[in-house]
Amino acid sequence: MKSILVPTDFSACANDAADAAMQIARYLGAKVHLYSRVDLPWNWHTLTEMERSAHREAQQRLRNAEVLMADLVARYPNVPTETHLSGGNLLENIVELAEALDVDLIVMGSHGTSGKNDFFLGTNTQKVVRMVHRPVLVVKEPLGTVKFEKVVFAANFNPEDKPVFLQFKEFIRPFLPEIHLVYINTTGFFGTPLVVSQEVMQDFCALAKPFDCHFHIYHDVTAELGIRSFSEKIGAQLIAVAHHHRNPIARLFIGSTVEALVNHSRLPVLSLDYNKKDLPPNRV
Repeated sequence: MKSILVPTDFSACANDAADAAMQIARYLGAKVHLYSRVDLPWNWHTLTEMERSAHREAQQRLRNAEVLMADLVARYPNVPTETHLSGGNLLENIVELAEALDVDLIVMGSHGTSGKNDFFLGTNTQKVVRMVHRPVLVVKEPLGTVKFEKVVFAANFNPEDKPVFLQFKEFIRPFLPEIHLVYINTTGFFGTPLVVSQEVMQDFCALAKPFDCHFHIYHDVTAELGIRSFSEKIGAQLIAVAHHHRNPIARLFIGSTVEALVNHSRLPVLSLDYNKKDLPPNRV
């Protein structure tokens, strides 16, 4: 891992995410890119210095962001850091920056959400998880010292989950973790027979070598509740989830397990995106 992107609005939860990202970067020898969106005129990048001088409030907002960014960088003098400020659409900017920098990980803070409007519109963090095709680590609380010694990987354990699991293994490798695979058996009619799930999960445990790996079938009414309950029960420090992208209509009726976890889990959640080139031809 060489590059980590941290979008920030300088709030407390965003600072918690920045702290986690800096620790991970220090641990992995990665560079951190800090990004913040500033409320600027839509054509700011085309204005001359004289034209910009007429927008005093925008200039003040930009200066304030520069000061806050400098303070944030100063907290981590031993981590290679680059800062980025811009106006425009937050989500579009994050997508473009992630692609331009070819980042390996995005780290974001989240307060969670509630209310009907947020269910349909989603928080900024949920939108990034949904739309940016990069691993996204969501931090809900201060982590203190980052120690991912006991981690959970939750999935359906289908063939397309294997490259995602290997991606997770590479991320977690430096922390020398104990890995717990969990399949949540809900009350739905359609599910993988448990005997088959056990056999498949044994294959995934084999992929986890040389790490200590355990597999579990956990029963709950929803996947999200089951993942949270199981993870807290075993004292995990990180939840990783293979992220299936749903179309917007399906999401309204079925919901996204990853987005629900981002909302409700107090543990950090790592969303691992599918890469189409890694999927079997009939699953693309």
